[in-house]
Amino acid sequence: MKAIVYTNYGPPDVLQLKEVEKPIPKENEILVKVKATTVTVADIRSRSFTVPPAFWLPARIALGFRQPKKEILGMELAGEVESVGKDVKTFKEGDQVFAASLAGFGAYAEYKCLPEDGPVSIKPSNITFAEAAAIPIGARTALYFLRKANIQSCQRVLVYGASGSVGSYAVQLAKYFGANVTGVCSTINLELVKSLGANQVIDYTTEDFLRTDEKYDVIFEAVNKSSFSACMKVLKKDGTYINVTEPLPSLQMLWTKLTSSKKFLLSRNPPETAEALHFLKELVEMGKLKVVIDRYYEFEEIVEAHRYVEKGHKKGNVIINVEHNNKSQ
Repeated sequence: MKAIVYTNYGPPDVLQLKEVEKPIPKENEILVKVKATTVTVADIRSRSFTVPPAFWLPARIALGFRQPKKEILGMELAGEVESVGKDVKTFKEGDQVFAASLAGFGAYAEYKCLPEDGPVSIKPSNITFAEAAAIPIGARTALYFLRKANIQSCQRVLVYGASGSVGSYAVQLAKYFGANVTGVCSTINLELVKSLGANQVIDYTTEDFLRTDEKYDVIFEAVNKSSFSACMKVLKKDGTYINVTEPLPSLQMLWTKLTSSKKFLLSRNPPETAEALHFLKELVEMGKLKVVIDRYYEFEEIVEAHRYVEKGHKKGNVIINVEHNNKSQ
């Protein structure tokens, strides 16, 4: 089978299209013919090994010291079940599925084996494979943190980075849970964020979200570009600050935690189960959640796709069509 392989950390050019051995499912696994995958910020960081200094050693242990342990990236996918292990009962051949492959990566390939009890679910019936591939990481992350924050109806939520993958889902999910949502984004993305249901939209290029009397129950930092001290000024005294990109608290965060009743939720991966995907599938089929897609690339164009995402200006998700002519399927 064809796969995108990298054997050294570095720029997008380290990614190479190669022939590799097709995997065989274990007794508890399904073999998925991958139709579409994505390029996430996590893929970019893993490929280039750009991680926060405090997280350097754990990341090296997880990813590999001198070279990558896992040579095939790709953290989410959608496709069709080609075969199943003898102990599999949940899925059958021909099922259309979507899944997170964060635990072992490997979605940048024509085939991927997944454990039956992992984060894999039947694909929403009303969207394409390409759209479904863009749900398992961004939407699951947003859902996990909003649930951890115990979001309630009528709370006021600020989403910073509201036009990105995680941010665009955070806006929609917060609205679904009944919150009043303010989205922060650039000028070019104002209409997009409004269309996702945000009650108010702030253009960070022309406005300062501090210049308001508004106080928020939840501040959801999806891109790590706001000032922590600024966020604390507009977070209610018992509010929750979420940062999905920072794995460790800063000294300022630790001090604030010690001296106030504010709560902090920092970067961590959602549980590797299918529950969240089942829930998100229902929302998509009810028309309560939509996928924002910035660009499509073919499998052979993945280097170009990585270059684009690395610039840091993508809207929503960037799709890789592993199987040609897959956009409308």
